Amino acid sequence: MGQPQGFSESNLEITNSEEFFSFFQRAVADLNQQMAALESRGTSGGERADAVDHCQAGIARLSDVVKDASSIIPAYDQRTYGDAIKTISIKLQEIKALFAPRPKFAFKSGVSLAQKKNASALGLSDAALLADQRRKGAPGHGSGNSAESNLATTPAHLRSPAPELVDEEAIPQSASVKIDNHDGAHIIQPPSSGPTSSGTLSNLRRCVVDMSSPTSTNHSLAGLTLKNISDSLIICGHVSGAAHLTNVQTSVIVVASRQFRMHESRSCDVYLLTSGRPIIEDCENVRFAPLPALYLREDDHQVSSQWREVDDFKWLRNEPSPNWRVLEVEERVKEEVWKDRVPGGAGVGVSNILKAVGLGAI
Repeated sequence: MGQPQGFSESNLEITNSEEFFSFFQRAVADLNQQMAALESRGTSGGERADAVDHCQAGIARLSDVVKDASSIIPAYDQRTYGDAIKTISIKLQEIKALFAPRPKFAFKSGVSLAQKKNASALGLSDAALLADQRRKGAPGHGSGNSAESNLATTPAHLRSPAPELVDEEAIPQSASVKIDNHDGAHIIQPPSSGPTSSGTLSNLRRCVVDMSSPTSTNHSLAGLTLKNISDSLIICGHVSGAAHLTNVQTSVIVVASRQFRMHESRSCDVYLLTSGRPIIEDCENVRFAPLPALYLREDDHQVSSQWREVDDFKWLRNEPSPNWRVLEVEERVKEEVWKDRVPGGAGVGVSNILKAVGLGAI
C-alpha cells in the first residue's frame, strides 16, 4: 500500500498485514499521548481547541489509512481496526466534554478533572489496544466460529497471538455475554459502561479469557456459567450471584462470586473470593486458593471470604474429602505472573500464558 501519509512514525513501506499491525499500534499510541496531554494545553489563543482538532484529524487520517490498506488486510481484520478507531473517537468526545463550561448552578461532584481524565485515558488504552497498559495487546478479527459468539479471534498471521476484544456494540447494556466454541484464543472483554446481566462461557479449549476489566469497578455480572472447558485460564471477574461450573477440566479459574458451585470437573486450580461456602459435586483433584491481589476491588476487603470452607456433596464421611485441597502458597501463581505475563503482549502468546500459570503441570 506504500507509506501512509500524515504519520511521521511510519518510515517504511507497508506491504503486509503484520507490518500494518505494528504501524497501527504506533499510531494509536501516538494518538493516546496527544489526547492525554489535552488538559495541559492552554485555553487562551485557542491552543487547546487546535490540539483537539489535531487529534480529530489524526483519527480521520488513521481511518483513511485502514481503508487504503484493504488490499493487504483481511476483511475481518479491517472491522476490528475500524472498531478500535470508533472507540478512540468516542473517548476523544468524552475528553472534550470534560472541558465544556459547567452550568452556573451545577453542584460540585468532588471528582477532579485529572481523575476524570485518567479514567478516560485508561478506557481508551483498553479499547485502543495499547501494550503499555497492562500489555493488553492489539486488535484481533472476527472469528466466524459461532454465530452466537460476540468475539473476535486472534489473527492467525500474527507471530505472537494478540488479545481479542468483545464487540461491545453487539452487547447492549444489561445484556448477557456469551463466549463459546474457541480453541487457542486469547480473549479480553473491554471495560463496560454499564451492568451486564449474566455470562456464559462454553466449549473452550486451550484459551485465555479475561473478563476482569468490566467488573473492575462497581459493575458485576449477575450470574456466570462455565461449561465444557479444558486446558484454559478463565479470569471471570466479579459475580454478584452464583458462578456455576460444569465439566471444567485441567484449567485455572479466577473468580469473585457470592456463591460457587462446581460439578463434574477434574484437575483444576480455583482462585476464589466468595462470601458463601463453595460447593463441589462429582469433582476430583480440585485445589483452592484466595483471589490474587491484582483482581481485588476496594469493597472486597470487607468480604469474609470462605474460599477454603469447601463442601463436597458427594463425600458424606466425617473425614476430609479427598477430592479437593488447599493450594499451598509455594504452589500458587506469583503476583508478578498475574500482572506481567497473563495480560499477554508482544512475544507472549496463549501457550506462554498457560505455561506461566501452571497448566500442563496440574
